[in-house]
Amino acid sequence: MVPKLLFSTFTILITCLFSFGIAQPCPRPRPCPSISPPPRPTRTVSYVRPRPPLYDPSLRLLPRQPNNNPGPLANRARILAITQELKRNITFDPQNYTPTWVGNNYCLFKGFICDTVPDLNITGLAGIDFNGARFGGNLNFYRFIQNLPDIAIFHANSNNFSGVINQGLSGLRYFYEIDLSNNKFIGGFPSNVLSAKNLTFVDLRFNNYLGTIPRSLFNFDTDVLFINNNVFGQGIPRNLGNTPALYLTLANNNFNGTIPRSIGAAWETMTEVLLLGNKLSGCLPFEIGYLNRTTVFDVGSNRLTGPIPQSFGCMAKLQLLNMAHNRFYGAVPEVLCRLPNAFNFTLSNNYFTQVGPQCRRLIKLRRLNVNRNCIMGLPFQRSATDCANFFSKPRSCARESTFSIIPCRLPAASLRTRTVFQEDEVAPSPKTYNALEKPPH
Repeated sequence: MVPKLLFSTFTILITCLFSFGIAQPCPRPRPCPSISPPPRPTRTVSYVRPRPPLYDPSLRLLPRQPNNNPGPLANRARILAITQELKRNITFDPQNYTPTWVGNNYCLFKGFICDTVPDLNITGLAGIDFNGARFGGNLNFYRFIQNLPDIAIFHANSNNFSGVINQGLSGLRYFYEIDLSNNKFIGGFPSNVLSAKNLTFVDLRFNNYLGTIPRSLFNFDTDVLFINNNVFGQGIPRNLGNTPALYLTLANNNFNGTIPRSIGAAWETMTEVLLLGNKLSGCLPFEIGYLNRTTVFDVGSNRLTGPIPQSFGCMAKLQLLNMAHNRFYGAVPEVLCRLPNAFNFTLSNNYFTQVGPQCRRLIKLRRLNVNRNCIMGLPFQRSATDCANFFSKPRSCARESTFSIIPCRLPAASLRTRTVFQEDEVAPSPKTYNALEKPPH
């Protein structure tokens, strides 16, 4: 009875001391030994830059012809036949596309875009724009596109396209943009899309693809890769850093496991990366700090833990950082709060315990949100009991010594002398967050 009474008294005392700021919520971590940084990660594949043109720029091409008088049309019979087949399968057409699909001039069809076909030097079908058409019916994407041999752009979000994507896209020599978001595709990742080697824009979000994603996805040479809001799962392939994508969204799937260390190898290209809304766990690899061209980094709403690596102070162009709704802890690094382009850093709903003067300045400027943490002296924090329960369990990370590595010369802080929020300052306009909005259907 006496030991239980003593334990209860001790628990109450600790809670009270925490509430009045007399005691720390957790012991200070032991300082990590100083070590030399490991070599910067490198890609295991290479890409040609600048990209080679899709056709010989020295060709003297026929100027684009008017749609009502395009002259000879490339693959006229083939395109007219497959269009009529698609028309028969469309059972719902609220935007009235199909009534225009009459006659022999497909350049006048709604949703069809014509231009000069370089190697034929006559007018052909260069693009499909069915975005938001909301077609109903059993619509087979692959059967349609394989009969559009000169296609360059295929945009068809918010429809009812479905079916297996078979081999054959490699024969589409000018094909460089595909948007199949918000359709009815199911099954495993459509690896045959990657056979279209000229694609620089790949948008497969808001479908029902599931299972693992192949390693070949991150060896694929594209600038934009959106696969968010599917049901992909298991771990992110370890060759993540091979991707040359400028804009990458893997958000709102079921990915688990750790963020691959190779991510640092994408430092030359990765501009915006969204990993939020998954089941990622473990501690952050310090190699993230090599992403010195990244402006948006979002790992919110996962199961990540550990401290923020000091290497984040090397992300000189970082404007938007979201680490909310995880299990991070420790001090918020001052080097992070000194970043010159910090605009909106959200670290709320974690277990951080300390902020320094630079971070407090960001809080005052409304650039840093640390609500619902365990930081004494700041408003809107977790309860003492919540924090005590979290820190009652031992917590550690693999490679703890790497959390003190700063593999760069730290950038100067442009916010150092600011004391008020600049109301007229232009907010960043990231491209990837638009991909999280489901296209209207």
